[in-house]
Amino acid sequence: MENLDLLVNELRKLPHETPWVEFKHNNYDPHMIGRSISALANSAALYEKNYAYMVWGVHDETHEVVGTDWNLQTLKKGNQELENWLRSLLSRNVDFEFHSISMNDSTVGVLIIGSATMQTVMFEKVDYIRIGSYTKKLSDYANIQAQLWDRIRSAKYEDRYAKYDLNLSEAIRLLDCSAYFDLTGIPHPADVDGVSHYMLEEGVIVRQDNGLYAVTNLGAILLAKRMADFPRVSRKAIRVVQYEGNNRMTMLKEDTVQKGYAVGFEGLIKYIEALIPTKEIIDGALRKTCSAYPILAIREAIANALIHQDFAITGTSPVVEVFDNRIEITNSGTPLVDIRRIIDNPPKSRNEKMASLTRRLRICEELGTGWDKIVMTCELFQLPAPKIELFEESTRVTLYSEIPFGSILPEEKLWACYLHACVMHVQGENLTNSSLRARFGLGDSSSASISRLIKDAVSRRLIKPLDPNTAPRYMKYVPIWA
Repeated sequence: MENLDLLVNELRKLPHETPWVEFKHNNYDPHMIGRSISALANSAALYEKNYAYMVWGVHDETHEVVGTDWNLQTLKKGNQELENWLRSLLSRNVDFEFHSISMNDSTVGVLIIGSATMQTVMFEKVDYIRIGSYTKKLSDYANIQAQLWDRIRSAKYEDRYAKYDLNLSEAIRLLDCSAYFDLTGIPHPADVDGVSHYMLEEGVIVRQDNGLYAVTNLGAILLAKRMADFPRVSRKAIRVVQYEGNNRMTMLKEDTVQKGYAVGFEGLIKYIEALIPTKEIIDGALRKTCSAYPILAIREAIANALIHQDFAITGTSPVVEVFDNRIEITNSGTPLVDIRRIIDNPPKSRNEKMASLTRRLRICEELGTGWDKIVMTCELFQLPAPKIELFEESTRVTLYSEIPFGSILPEEKLWACYLHACVMHVQGENLTNSSLRARFGLGDSSSASISRLIKDAVSRRLIKPLDPNTAPRYMKYVPIWA
């Protein structure tokens, strides 16, 4: 690891040891190290630090470099390397690295420990915590244990480092900061210090313990010039795949968007728009080209998939698949709200900082009207209702092109009826036979078939009469939850 000397010197400037920094001389007892890794990792999480440190060869009171007699990487416990022995007794969520460096003609050992994530870090099935400069069992401190778990549950993926140990100009160079200022409408500062002020305030870059800088996952995912520059998040780059026909037998095109979500969003939408079929219509004396899908619905569905994905699920990326008759948008994770209440419920996001910043970058809004727009624009185009499918670790939203009413599956007609009742209700109106016919682009002659659909939706407890005593021809309906 580079710049270890900078890190050690920054830690030496601390007035005393902290719950996330401990200094040692020559104490290499394996059990002590194991307990300390647990305690430091948990303390880092409690104090919202990305890393904790154990440093050998620095005096614990004066913080002078006194050197140490051993090299951490060569130590053993019995016949087993110390690192392997420790990992076998620590919980699986542990993250640590051993390093050595020469300072003032002496050897200094550095143990860098990642903050506890998902759960507390345990050693021999016991979790520890630092109380002052002492290592204690976490179970003996119920209040601190409760606070720690609250911190771990609220720890944000966006705050972790995508790339670190950079000087300020290097960090700025990796990001499309010009796009940030263009999208927010803030005048572009004239120098690096001016730019860095906004990047630091947004949490896009942060100052590390060693005095250097890191680009956070938030910064890399939204503002990267090239996602490939950030190996830790590059797998989250959005993929676009176009197929021939209506199945995945023949792939026509595949592309991975290398720009950050905010930087590349408009280009992504234009690229997808170029892939989808269009049709020409005659409007008076003018010939107009219309897309087979409402672009607003595509935009909102993709923005939702990007911003609300579960970044804790690794090995997956958001995917947009374009077929002749539909577009499928898949992201990791499942919604935090019941999909039947996706129209009216207040918005919830597992990535709050990302949602907030993308709102300021005008990629999305936090008012919870994204799904209203998706449903209403599909209705305006008289298309089948957007479909939401939940899998174990992912969500798929499907937008359909034009399908004759008679060819729409019964379940999809019911879903369209339910969503129509929802959007009418949030607008202060009600579903009627007439409004549902207009939604499907049907005439008066289809009144009987729409009545049967409404009756079926009522029996399935999707909708209910606003006033059951109203005459049938004047009946109005609301969602079942209204």
